[in-house]
Amino acid sequence: MRAHRKFSDLSPAQRRTVLAAAAVQVLLAAAAWWDLAKRPEDGVNGPKSAWAVAIAVNFAGPLAYFRWGRAVPRRNRRR
Repeated sequence: MRAHRKFSDLSPAQRRTVLAAAAVQVLLAAAAWWDLAKRPEDGVNGPKSAWAVAIAVNFAGPLAYFRWGRAVPRRNRRR
């Protein structure tokens, strides 16, 4: 079994990649939580509390919220 590598064992390029991915993930989650907090209950598909938990799941949660969690206002729906 292979031991886990430490952050300090990574090359400078690998460290930058990990830090960039982490920054993107945090920014996506923050944007999704901010949008969820500001959006009215009827502007969200499903319970807001469930989306708040889902947003915490890696990249998938915020992306899923932005794709499926936000309800389109009636005046903007295509006919």
